[in-house]
Formats: sequence, structure tokens, C-alpha cells
Amino acid sequence: MYLPMVNMYDVIIVGGGLAGLTAALHLAQKNHDVLVFEKQSYPHHKVCGEYVSNEIIAYLDSLGISLSSAGAVSIDTLQLTTVSGKSLHVKLPLGGTGISRFAFDELLYKKALALDIPFVFQSVHNVTYKNDVFTVTGNNTSYTSRIVIGAYGKRDYLDKQLNRSFIQRKSSWLGVKAHYRYDDFPKNLVALHNFRGGYGGLSMTETGAINFCYLTSYDSFKQEKDITNFNAKIVKKNPFLRSFLERAEPLFDKPLSIAQVSFHQKNTVENHVIMCGDTAGLIHPLSGNGMAMAVHSAKIACEHIHYYFNAGGKDRHRLEDEYSKGWNIAFKKRLQMGRRLQSILLNQNLSTIAIDSVAKSPWLLRSLIRKTHGKPLI
Repeated sequence: MYLPMVNMYDVIIVGGGLAGLTAALHLAQKNHDVLVFEKQSYPHHKVCGEYVSNEIIAYLDSLGISLSSAGAVSIDTLQLTTVSGKSLHVKLPLGGTGISRFAFDELLYKKALALDIPFVFQSVHNVTYKNDVFTVTGNNTSYTSRIVIGAYGKRDYLDKQLNRSFIQRKSSWLGVKAHYRYDDFPKNLVALHNFRGGYGGLSMTETGAINFCYLTSYDSFKQEKDITNFNAKIVKKNPFLRSFLERAEPLFDKPLSIAQVSFHQKNTVENHVIMCGDTAGLIHPLSGNGMAMAVHSAKIACEHIHYYFNAGGKDRHRLEDEYSKGWNIAFKKRLQMGRRLQSILLNQNLSTIAIDSVAKSPWLLRSLIRKTHGKPLI
């Protein structure tokens, strides 16, 4: 494909998911030269909950992105259930939107093309930094830039190349996702259902398909050896999920899965690379949803990068320090709350007690939701 012949880009973005594409749009609209590396052509499905908090809607609008124009579904109610079938419904304080990654990423990508942002559809094998310049090497080509944003997802070969500490630690979580046709599912609902060793979310996407995405410990999964047996013997122990899986029609040939999902702490800057989205820290499914937080992290990074260039591009240490502070202010407490909630939901006795408690005081659940979601971005 055609690429502009430039000696150096202002910013190279490694990874064209939500964080990477958002960063590309934001920086291009600030008149910075941007190049995006992405492994796969668009559109494609990804393992993702596909529910996005409304906290980012105004910011997306400012980038020229309208989720409603893509048919996104308005969601205002959360259902929470225990393994034994206890259930609670509560109105979401801010509300959310149901849209598949297939459609969301494609929407951002088409906007990027309209802005003449160039893409290289290759894996990145090496990122080096020398004399205040980055060299990013793909399968058969190299480009240089002043700034590199890492937005390549949960784990990648680059994590090893950059010698990131978390990549050496064992990861014990597995993510599974598939779409289903299920006419009786309320379109305004996002549901979080527990089962032994994990939990799964259900919500409608722009096509009317229901996304079912769950996270489970590998120790729980390996006893059943494959997704079909695991769904039948473990997931279906939750009566709501049993009813769904027995009545819904699968729309994928087989579910998508991702192994070695790590919730270990990551650095937000690594060898001067600015990390965004899951690359900066895997955003817990209970912490306000990873889709909104990926977009938010890109906004934080781009604001600091834009300031860096406007100030002459000389104080890289300040850029890195200010971005790390901004990331922690936005997400650290949300992630901590998510970890606490996960420990409760994965304990059958504690989750039952918790459901009973919030059923008597729904304001308590709404308060927890507020603490794991951000305020609307302006």
C-alpha cells in the first residue's frame, strides 16, 4: 500500500486496536505525523466484553466518531447473578453502549483512512531507542519516529524484546468469547454471571447478536480440557447461563479464546515507549470495562505528547513522568476496586452474601459501579 515518503514520523503507534486507533486520530487531528503498525487487516473479531461505558461518548464525538451511527445499542441496566442463581438488577448510573470490536475498530480505522493516516500491516519485531530517536522494525521494513506508543494488547513478543518484568511471571487466566442469536435477551441489559472459577458477561451488539465473553482460571478450565466440556460442566451450573447456552444459536464456527491473560502490574513507560490500553496494564473486566479505559488512556497519552511537541520536544523525562501520573490518577483506584470485587465474585459464599447485601441496599451497588467507572470525558 502507499505510504508517504517521510524521513521521520512524530509518532509511531504499535498496535491498531482501540487505544492505538484513538491515539492516531487524536494526534493526526492535532497535525502530528502518525504511522500505525497493526498485525491484522480490518475488520476482525477480538476477545472482548463489547460493552463500553458512556464516559467516553463525548470524547469520541470530538474525534468525529459516532457509535450510534454504527447501530450501537443503548444499555442502562446491570444484572448480577451468583452460581446458585441469585439475581439482582440495578440501573447503571452513567449507562453504556453495546458494540462489537468488529464494528468499533472498523469505524475508527475508516476515520483514520479519511485523515490519510498510513498503516503498515505487519508485526513489529523490534523497537530501539538511540540518540532520542526510535527505530521500529517490522517484517521487512523500518521506520523512525520521535515518539512510540505501545498499544499492542495484553501480551506480545515485544514484551520480551523490551524485557518487561510481567512477561516472566506465570499467567493463570483464559478468556473466551462468541456471538449468539437469542431473541429473548433484553437489548438494554448487560449481565454479569458467576460460575465456579470465573464469570461471564452478556450484552447485545450492533447486529442484534449477543456477545458472551467469559474469564476463567486456567486451573478450573484444564480439568475439562476444552471449551465445549467446560461450558457443559462448569459454566452451565449457573442457571441463567444454562438457559442461555441451551436456547441460544451460536454464530461463530467456534469460540475465540486467548490464553495467559495476565493481571500483573505493568509499567506505563518502558524504555521510553508510552504504553496505552491493555499494554499499560490489563484492565480488569470489573473496573469499568476495558474498552472505555483503553480509549481514555490514549486521550491521556496524546494530550501529554501534544504538549511535549508544542514545548519544543526536549523534555522527554517530563512527558513520561506526567503520563504515568495521569494514568495512575485515572485508573489505579479503579483497578484496585476491580481486584477486590473479583476476589468476592470468585468466592461462592462471599458472592452470595454480597448479592444479598446489595439487594437490600441497591444504592451500595450503584456506589461500587461509580467507583469502578470514570467520569464523562470532555
